[in-house]
Amino acid sequence: MRILIIEDDHRIANTVKKGLEQEHFAVDVVYDGQDGFDQASVESYDIIILDRMLPGIDGMKVCKNLRKENIHTPILMLTAKSQINDRVEGLDSGADDYLTKPFSFSELVARVRALCRRPKKTIGAIFKVQELMFDPMMFHVERFGEKINLSSREFSLLEYLLRNVNNVVSKDQIIAHVWNYDADVLPNTVEVTVRNIRQKIESPFPNKPQVIETVRGFGYKITE
Repeated sequence: MRILIIEDDHRIANTVKKGLEQEHFAVDVVYDGQDGFDQASVESYDIIILDRMLPGIDGMKVCKNLRKENIHTPILMLTAKSQINDRVEGLDSGADDYLTKPFSFSELVARVRALCRRPKKTIGAIFKVQELMFDPMMFHVERFGEKINLSSREFSLLEYLLRNVNNVVSKDQIIAHVWNYDADVLPNTVEVTVRNIRQKIESPFPNKPQVIETVRGFGYKITE
C-alpha cells in the first residue's frame, strides 16, 4: 500500500517514513502544503498522512481542496492542537481520522491500517481466497496450511491484488500503489514480481486452481 506524508518537520516526516517502510508500506514525503496538494492530485495513494500546520497552504486547506477535487483518499490528520473544537474542524474539513502530537508510532500504524481496511472488501483483517490465507497485520501468508515466505515487495503487491479482489488491475495501477514515486521501476518489474509470487503460492500446489489470473492486454486479477 502506498502512503503520502505531508509534514514540514523533517525529523518527524523521515522517522515516520522509515517506520512505515519497515511495516512494508511504500512511502513518499513532501514538506509543504502546496507540494503536498500537487502530489496528492496527480499521484494515486491509499492513505495521506497530513500535518495540520504547514507552510504555504495549511493542512486544513489542503484537505478541503482535495475533497473539492473529488479526491477521496483517506486522510489521517496530525496536529499539535488537542482541543475538541480543533479536532472537529479537522474532521469537518474532510479528514477521516485525527492524531494529536506527540503520538506513539504503534497507534499511528494501527490507524493507518484501519483506514486501509475501511473502504475495501474484506472479512475482518484477513483475506481468504483459493485456500490462500493472507494476514496483513501479522505479515503472514499460507496456503493449504503451508506457510509462504514473501519479500516485502511481493507481500505488498499481493495485498494490493487482494484488496481489489474480482477487479482487474493494470501494471500502472500496481506500480502506483506498490512502489515509491521515485523508485526506478523497469517495464518488466511487475511481471517479474508477479512471477515470483506465483512460484511461491501456486507452483507448490500444481493440481490446485491458480490464484493470480493474467488478463492479457489489461493486467492481473484475483477472483474469489
